[in-house]
Amino acid sequence: MFLWGALKAAQRGLDVDLELAYVGGLFHDLGLTESYASKDLRFEIDGAEAARLFLLEHGRSEAEARNVWLAIALHTTPEVNEHLSPEVAAVALGVKTDVLGVGLDELSDEQRAEVVAAHPRPDFKSRILRAFYDGMAHRPETTFGTMNDDVLAHFDPEFQRTDFVDLIKGSAWPE
Repeated sequence: MFLWGALKAAQRGLDVDLELAYVGGLFHDLGLTESYASKDLRFEIDGAEAARLFLLEHGRSEAEARNVWLAIALHTTPEVNEHLSPEVAAVALGVKTDVLGVGLDELSDEQRAEVVAAHPRPDFKSRILRAFYDGMAHRPETTFGTMNDDVLAHFDPEFQRTDFVDLIKGSAWPE
């Protein structure tokens, strides 16, 4: 994911702190793992907080740590992240390319081949979907407002999405 983001950011002429973008890439899905998964926060926030603490413990500034926190916390939020700092954009670009294949045609055949040779993708689609599900199934309420509820609905036919319209209609405000 980091390599895709670095390549895409370079194409766009973004001045990215590659070390910060690397930490963003390294930690962006950490909240899906049992060791870092909370019970009531979105997995993105779990990974973002782990990265923030890591960076602070390793001498990076609060502003740099916050920047990576944003990159990770927003990596499943389409469009917004590409209008923030270069590191936030690089993480988002990398995730979109890695998981969804968005903009693969912007990269040369040689670039794609080099990245895949270094990081093969055996059964990637099935494995990433299962990893998403396994990392979120115990906290389904955290998927509201994100594409993550699509994953839960795919694997669990009993999953009930929270409906935004129903929330408004059922709010405590009188008509």
